[in-house]
Amino acid sequence: MNESIHGHQVMEMMAKSKQAYTKQSLKLAIATKFGENARFHTCMGSDLTADDLIEFLTSKGKFVESSEGIKIPEEHLC
Repeated sequence: MNESIHGHQVMEMMAKSKQAYTKQSLKLAIATKFGENARFHTCMGSDLTADDLIEFLTSKGKFVESSEGIKIPEEHLC
């Protein structure tokens, strides 16, 4: 089994790319960087799929969806 990846690593990947994603393009970018079968964790959850992680981070306001796509709000960027 692969090692679990912290959700912040996905956020860092997004911040470095400086682009907005659709859910599909974000899932593809995650699969490309971390592997199709990667599992993720956060301080509040574990064994998350990419879909689960996207949903969780959106529900916590870490990702914002708009007509431009999914982005990280400025206040969540390090």
